[in-house]
Amino acid sequence: MGGMGREMLKPGETLPTFTVKDQAGEEISSDSLLGAGPLVIFFYPADNTPGCTAQACGFRDQHEDFLDAGARVVGVSGDSVESHAAFVQERRLPYTLLADEGNHLRKSFGVPRGFLGLTPGRVTFVFDDQGVVRAVTNSSLNPLKPVHEALNVVRELKEASS
Repeated sequence: MGGMGREMLKPGETLPTFTVKDQAGEEISSDSLLGAGPLVIFFYPADNTPGCTAQACGFRDQHEDFLDAGARVVGVSGDSVESHAAFVQERRLPYTLLADEGNHLRKSFGVPRGFLGLTPGRVTFVFDDQGVVRAVTNSSLNPLKPVHEALNVVRELKEASS
């Protein structure tokens, strides 16, 4: 593997254990994200880059739909707490952003590097309320595709659990 870390999380595998800070500097543990319905975690390269902003705003614009399906949305990049706080405020993002400084989360999820290996990859994971991966969307080129796919999956999970 050459020091690349683990392979990417696949459907059927479980959410890695972690504790990282959100945009408010609060510690968020993996356990605290589970149990209340489906969990959508999207990894994106960086705050305020064009593709990421489209994706972040896509999750923002559909956020009510995710809430209606009982899902929680969490974004992750290697940016600092301060950078996330500014990004959330500027774009009025209604969900949690995790500051993955040192890229530990990215590595524990096995998120590969993106286009030509120059940028961190853009991958979206959907977990059920038990923390089991139900879907993975790897989409460097289409920032809105994972929003729609994740929404379809959480709606299916909601129907299955009701």
